[in-house]
Amino acid sequence: FTTGELKAEGSSISEGIGQGRITANLEDAPIDRAWRIGDAQAVEIVFDLLKEEGLCMGASTGVNIAGAMELAREMGPGHTIVTVLCDFGSRYQSRLYNPEFLRSKDLPVPDWMEAPLNVPDVTADAEA
Repeated sequence: FTTGELKAEGSSISEGIGQGRITANLEDAPIDRAWRIGDAQAVEIVFDLLKEEGLCMGASTGVNIAGAMELAREMGPGHTIVTVLCDFGSRYQSRLYNPEFLRSKDLPVPDWMEAPLNVPDVTADAEA
């Protein structure tokens, strides 16, 4: 995209990433930099957001944050970087939050995703 032509290589579990078209809102946008963010990097960020911040986001959000982190490394301290958390994770239960799917794509599966649930039985008789 930064060279004036669209090039989508490979595949991603992030829907809409690497599209073969330029939408109207980007048609004349000056693009300074672009990074290739792998699925493994994106999903690790998404899983950290859920575990550490309580934010259930989708893979596109992970891609955006990874890009912002790359820009921060490049620019160094003293800059403000803003990105968009663009997709909520509830839409991705069968993929991003599915350990079998992740394994089928050779992506990391966080320990907490397969940990047994420890939820008290609130339906039990209190007098028992």
